[in-house]
Amino acid sequence: MQTIRVKTPSTGGAGRERTGPGRDLSPLLAGAATAAAAAGALLALTGSSFVLRGPLTLFFLLGAPACAVAAGLRGLDPFGRVLASLAGAVVLDMLVAQGMLAVHRWSVRGGLLAVAALSSLVLLLVMLGRARGRTARRRGL
Repeated sequence: MQTIRVKTPSTGGAGRERTGPGRDLSPLLAGAATAAAAAGALLALTGSSFVLRGPLTLFFLLGAPACAVAAGLRGLDPFGRVLASLAGAVVLDMLVAQGMLAVHRWSVRGGLLAVAALSSLVLLLVMLGRARGRTARRRGL
């Protein structure tokens, strides 16, 4: 059986530190993505006829589950983590759609709420697992 090694980030990159105004934009980009996804969900739930409702709602439907799945994939390299989390988001969206169609309860609002609830549940389970692992390490187990 073949084992897969997890890559760890190197800490010896002393010459790679950037200074200046564009040194770390990831928090800003994460905040903008969260605001866009929340706006998409809000526009779809209210039934607005805004022209960006479709793209922003699609961004929410892919972004919310992808972020929840990516939180649980800490050991992967960044490209693998993005790819796996996007695949997990598509799978979660398709399972919600298929389940709602199977029971003849399809609605846009219901689908958005189901995806939001399942994404929150996945994120909550990841956070609880991390907290449980932290307490087990403190006890020496």
